Amino acid sequence: MRIRRKKHLEERKDAVGDILLTADFDIKNALEAIKDKRYYNLALIFGNDNPICMEIGCGKGLFVCETAKRNPSVNYVAVELLDNIIVMACERCRRYQLENVRFFNCGADYLPRYIADNTLSKLYLNFSPPFPGDRYENRRLTCDRLMEYYNKMLKHDGEIHLKTDDKGFFDYSYDQMIKHGYLVKIEDVQETHTNEDYVKTEYEIKFNNENKPIYKFIAKKLSN
Repeated sequence: MRIRRKKHLEERKDAVGDILLTADFDIKNALEAIKDKRYYNLALIFGNDNPICMEIGCGKGLFVCETAKRNPSVNYVAVELLDNIIVMACERCRRYQLENVRFFNCGADYLPRYIADNTLSKLYLNFSPPFPGDRYENRRLTCDRLMEYYNKMLKHDGEIHLKTDDKGFFDYSYDQMIKHGYLVKIEDVQETHTNEDYVKTEYEIKFNNENKPIYKFIAKKLSN
């Protein structure tokens, strides 16, 4: 479905420009673009050396803002490809008055151009598009190409937290984690979501109301 461009989008993006990073698209081919490194100095951007976590596909920002609010000594980079959507996440961050979140208008394919190796402590993949069928495998956020990128960006013992309502995508992603040398722990969402520290996404709230099952695992990187 095509998303209608929001009114006054550029003005709204300008208003949150101090917390919104935007990828350069001078090189259209992502495989070529990532060879031209333009690493962000995240310690300078955040003004501290706190651990850095990333959410890819942050949507309207509920998860990252709630998580950042509860963990003020951790920095969060929230990635979203659609500028129509990320501007709403930035505005939510403004309402929360958070200092430890930055948003990045970028596709996952371009991340190695901007994020240096051994940078991230955690990576969140929440309700990513499943892209079923072999034909679309290379568009999944846990395909081999992106897994190789995550391996480099994550620190040793870094973690990938994945939640989805799609069992096929869950099984595929689980196998991908094993293939790439991660230790995977499946979590029972029905038990963990009663914990006061558990944060739901917009999709998770919707699916809970529809009584749809949610699948989650935490995968730990074991090698450098």
